Amino acid sequence: MGKIKKEKSILGQISNLSHKLVMMLVVPIIISLVLMLFYAGKYHSSIKRMETIANLKTVVAEDIPGDAWEIVSGRENFSTSSIYKNIAEVNETIDRIAESAGSENRLSLTVARRTMATLRSYVDRVRDNVQNEVPVVQNEAVLVEIRDVSALVDSMLNDYIEKEIEYSAKMSFSLLIAVILTAVAEALIVLIALLVRNSTVKATSDSIREPIERLENAAETIAEGSFDSRVPDTEVTELRNLTLQVNNMAERLSAMMEKSADDSKKLRKAELRTLQAQINPHFLYNTLDAIVWKAEAGEKDEVISLTSALSDFFRISLSSGADWIPIAQEKKHIEGYLKIQQTRYRDIMQYEIDIPDDIGDVYILKLLLQPLVENALYHGIKIKRGGGTIKVSGKLSDGYLYFSVTDTGCGMTKEQLRELNERMKKGQPTVSEGGGGFGLVNVNLRIRLYYNQAEGLAIESGPEGTSVSFKVPCRSREEIFEHESVSG
Repeated sequence: MGKIKKEKSILGQISNLSHKLVMMLVVPIIISLVLMLFYAGKYHSSIKRMETIANLKTVVAEDIPGDAWEIVSGRENFSTSSIYKNIAEVNETIDRIAESAGSENRLSLTVARRTMATLRSYVDRVRDNVQNEVPVVQNEAVLVEIRDVSALVDSMLNDYIEKEIEYSAKMSFSLLIAVILTAVAEALIVLIALLVRNSTVKATSDSIREPIERLENAAETIAEGSFDSRVPDTEVTELRNLTLQVNNMAERLSAMMEKSADDSKKLRKAELRTLQAQINPHFLYNTLDAIVWKAEAGEKDEVISLTSALSDFFRISLSSGADWIPIAQEKKHIEGYLKIQQTRYRDIMQYEIDIPDDIGDVYILKLLLQPLVENALYHGIKIKRGGGTIKVSGKLSDGYLYFSVTDTGCGMTKEQLRELNERMKKGQPTVSEGGGGFGLVNVNLRIRLYYNQAEGLAIESGPEGTSVSFKVPCRSREEIFEHESVSG
């Protein structure tokens, strides 16, 4: 059944591809529609121009001569007459139509526009005669000229309409020819495409069965755990990438198995070296010396406090072999460490822990915060003149735990910060990284491997000090134990 489904799936893809090719054949239809719209637009514009000119003829042939007669006969004067307004309207309309008309139709409008200037001059002469109180007989002679010029402009507008009709007829014929040619071309292209599609689908379906069977057999072999199986190359273009991806998948699976074993070794080394860093003999000797000094000085309470802090520190570091501990214990662990160190560095170190008690029952991978605190002390506060403050913060938000260790020490240069980020990116576990990075690489590696996430520590540093932060998903005690039982 799997084989049949795969054949149908591949044939379906080929069929879809051929359908897309057929769909591309609608281009001739789109071209014909564009041509039709183009010619229809030009045809519509031509009709609108003829309609406008036809309406203009009434103004030229009747309204302007009529207004002139009303003025000459004394029934109206130029202040109340619309003769100049009509002339201006005619001139403006002719100019607008001339701009949109074709060059073959523009000549009649150009001559008509010039003739309108002559008509305007005759109207101006009537105006001057009226103002100079010239006898009406002279104005009647000018009126005859106005009527003749108006008639001449009207005939020119008729000529333009006739040429516009001829132009529209040519466009209609061109549109018809374009539509016929496009339809014929489309029919031929569709016929050829259908023939090619049918032959291609048949030939392809016959040639892919054997490569599909080889792919299926290789996939079954890989699924059984034999990552050395490879699929021979195929000449079928549609299956070549799939064959390559199956082979790459087998290689990646093999590499992942090797990487998983290597990551496991790195993780154990990081855990061992982190633990070794906690059981640093110098730290233990110095702490015991401090207890002896306090005892000799008779400071009983300080001796009890330091001894209790040292006991909590090592008890939580070991945690009976457990990898996960409640946040309350991790908090107690760093409190014990800072309390011990403050005995030695009281004059230069202050600290603050801001981790709310209501998240104390949430579990976290142990020994994540103390190495960050130790790094802040030895590579930030200790080497800065005047000392500084270490602040440890933690919170729970949207299912994630956010922690940060910030110090007001000397900070790192851009070059030191870049080198440290490079070491963390490579994930080389080490006990002590120089240049202000003690324990950071180990913690970064453990966060990424245990929590299975790409990002570990985020470091910001400058003259004001250094801040190291990380984000991990919140896990309850039940989730931790369930995950460990599945992994085991």
